[in-house]
Amino acid sequence: MKTLNLKPGDYVSVKSKEKTWQGNVLESHDPEIVLLKLDSGYNIGIRENSILSAEVKKESEDVTKESLKLPRNKELPNVAMIITGGTISSRLDPKSGAVKWTSVEDLFKIAPELSKICNITQIKKPFMKGTEDMSFKDWKKIADTATKLLNDPKIDGLIITHGTDILHYTAAAISFFLKNLNKPVAVTYSQRSIDRGSTDAHLNLICAAKYATSEVAEVAIIGHKDLNDKVCVALPATKTKKSHTSRRDTFQVINDTPIAEISKENLKILKEFKVKDVNKKVELDAKSFEKVALVKFIPGMSPAVLEFYAKSGYKGIVIEATGLGHVATNASDNNWLPTIKKLIKKGVTICVAPQTANGRLNLNVYSNGRKLKDTGVIVLGDMLPETALVKLSWALGHPSWARDKEKIRDKMLENVAGEFNEKLGVDGFGC
Repeated sequence: MKTLNLKPGDYVSVKSKEKTWQGNVLESHDPEIVLLKLDSGYNIGIRENSILSAEVKKESEDVTKESLKLPRNKELPNVAMIITGGTISSRLDPKSGAVKWTSVEDLFKIAPELSKICNITQIKKPFMKGTEDMSFKDWKKIADTATKLLNDPKIDGLIITHGTDILHYTAAAISFFLKNLNKPVAVTYSQRSIDRGSTDAHLNLICAAKYATSEVAEVAIIGHKDLNDKVCVALPATKTKKSHTSRRDTFQVINDTPIAEISKENLKILKEFKVKDVNKKVELDAKSFEKVALVKFIPGMSPAVLEFYAKSGYKGIVIEATGLGHVATNASDNNWLPTIKKLIKKGVTICVAPQTANGRLNLNVYSNGRKLKDTGVIVLGDMLPETALVKLSWALGHPSWARDKEKIRDKMLENVAGEFNEKLGVDGFGC
């Protein structure tokens, strides 16, 4: 910007011959181009010589925040937080246009009501990542940190903030990793960063705090019930998945019901739950074998994909089967059954989970299903494929189980963390 008195970070209104634009000024590498981050989130470059006028609506603010002292009230329960990254921990840097990790203080400024619900007495940041960069090792770090906090007698509950994309994998993982859970664990998120007026972080954090101070000793995903900014739901960790790219109510319970509905004023329990017991001690069981795969069967797919994983050292495969539990069985050049049978004989554990969103597998209905069942696959009923992947990794991570096919089968079919809904109705859309 050679002549215009605009600084990176300023919120401006720029008028050209064609249109008037509003947004934050970004750093530009071309002095003749004014680069704006528009309110829509898109960037636009405008040649300075085409600008008729420019007005600074709000000057740039320093994004550096002073440390915030959190209030303490002896009458309120104490809650710990684990912060891991994701959109809920990010905000726009108005100078660069990039999204940066925000400060812990910003989380409390977006939801000051937290101080009336609980005391946040400990905050841990084992790492800061986008969820697409996370792995089994990160789940172990979260579980290890959570175990120490939950076993602290001064802590009444736990909030974990997390990105949305693989949050349901993480929530399932810590459900298996935290044995003998004694207190509530609320895993929450935001679809929109906290510097946006439409952020869902405000309500989600408040409702997460209400859940973390409840009597429910279960891992739950806390987020909007619908598009309205009024009510959240606490969803069972192993029965929930992300169902929309951007909606606030992206997480939906599958083959089950929410644990509770939560508003700023109330927490309403909707089903039976495991009761908080501070006399219990959480045991960390964060074992995992990382070479497990999730394979979605599609028409015409060659069973060679299974061979590829086996040759690459994978010891566990979850197949998302069609319908009630089918893969190609009668195609002369594409029959999956011989390959499945061969790999199971070689020691690869192969499970079958439903490709459909609702309902459970039943391999006894059609002959194709019965043939698949006869290969020795483990049929996982209504278990979500994502949960199945995490559970299989966890099960194979125990050497004494992994050496025994029957022990692995028994463990995969055991309802360890609510991954099976034994009350699933005939229609498969609830209890």
